[in-house]
Amino acid sequence: MEELIKGTDEMKITAEKKVTEQMTVNFLKYLQQEEKSAATIEKYMREVKNLAYFLQGEDIQKEKIIEYREKLQQEYQARTVNGKLSAINSYLEFSGNEKSRVRYLKVQHNAFIDEARELEEKEYQRLLLTAKKKRNGRMYYVLLALSATGIRVSELRYITAEAVNFGQSEISLKGKNRTILLSKELRKKLKEYMKKHHIETGPIFTTRNGKPLDRSNICHEMKKLCEEAHVDASKVFPHNLRHLFARKYYEIDNNLPHLADILGHSSIETTRIYVAASAREYEKVLEKMRFI
Repeated sequence: MEELIKGTDEMKITAEKKVTEQMTVNFLKYLQQEEKSAATIEKYMREVKNLAYFLQGEDIQKEKIIEYREKLQQEYQARTVNGKLSAINSYLEFSGNEKSRVRYLKVQHNAFIDEARELEEKEYQRLLLTAKKKRNGRMYYVLLALSATGIRVSELRYITAEAVNFGQSEISLKGKNRTILLSKELRKKLKEYMKKHHIETGPIFTTRNGKPLDRSNICHEMKKLCEEAHVDASKVFPHNLRHLFARKYYEIDNNLPHLADILGHSSIETTRIYVAASAREYEKVLEKMRFI
């Protein structure tokens, strides 16, 4: 590890102008050292490889990165482009090419959410009912844990037997720590699951090998519920449960900074996106104004 840190410092003094295979390996080790999530590492590595393909062996220059940004703009929406640029800028800084970093695209936040992409509560209830009927039944409890806490799917491993018994969980991710409470109703449900599967310690949702469930496991199982539950599969993924939690919590508490703390957001602007009103609600307000 010390050698990697030393190597990183040396690279920043003498910039590596080409995206080489060795540099991508070093970048991977750096991301792991920084304790980035598996999903983030996968995304960053993919974007660096895409950049390398675009450069075709040419040196890294700001003009080329700007050209690449323009290419991305033609293919993706602004928020997607900014996500890709975040990965690329991180690599440029790591490789000593800070001067080649480019600015993000300016994005105006939507006044309302796209209802076609957001999971509604009634749809969630149908998914829950369908999952409950399944022979295994594990997904029923996973859905409950995600929706009742608002945690990220990568944080599900912090729902341990100890946390259920204690009533709260300490989550540590990306160098930040926060505490989430488990309601009495959720604890009761999860204790049912623990008793059924003889779980006394550690993460309660695991694979047959005893490893915590990961994003791919959960996404796959969630998608399998869609047809029977009559829910559009494009709406069904773990992060939409987090959005649903945020909207329902905000309806009751109406405290955006507090919700940001619960969700573990470093920026309240991110939280604001989660609780945006639907277009239907927006239209109702316009009708009540009676200007026409």
